Amino acid sequence: MSICVDPLVGKILAGWRYDISGLAPEMREDYEEHLDACERCRSRQKLHRTIDISLIALASISAAVFLLAFGVIRHLGPRHAFWLEIAALTGFALSALIWLAVAVATPAPMAVVDAAKLGARHVHDRLPLEIRERLPEDLRLKITGS
Repeated sequence: MSICVDPLVGKILAGWRYDISGLAPEMREDYEEHLDACERCRSRQKLHRTIDISLIALASISAAVFLLAFGVIRHLGPRHAFWLEIAALTGFALSALIWLAVAVATPAPMAVVDAAKLGARHVHDRLPLEIRERLPEDLRLKITGS
């Protein structure tokens, strides 16, 4: 692995789990420049966002499986259906709570929003000029950022 180009800034970013989304734009510039210049910190930031998004996806899949189990138990009506239904709903509630905790405690939702904005910007740039001009001004500003 490569060495950080500025260990002091790298340690600050590591302490924040490479999340600069909550910083004011004036303060963010130095950290963005560091992330652009430093391969190590950029790869660590990507690893952290991958873990965050994977946790959200895993919690979502878990919640869906518990809901499916609840539906199957409800449909089949086995002998101890009540306790199995309670267990399935408890598993769903726990999965939903974990999903919420990860979504609130990590910048993963902002990373997904940023990726969506980047994709929208690429699509906007490829549109013919006459279609781009027909877009409402506020939407154009949101997509292009200027």
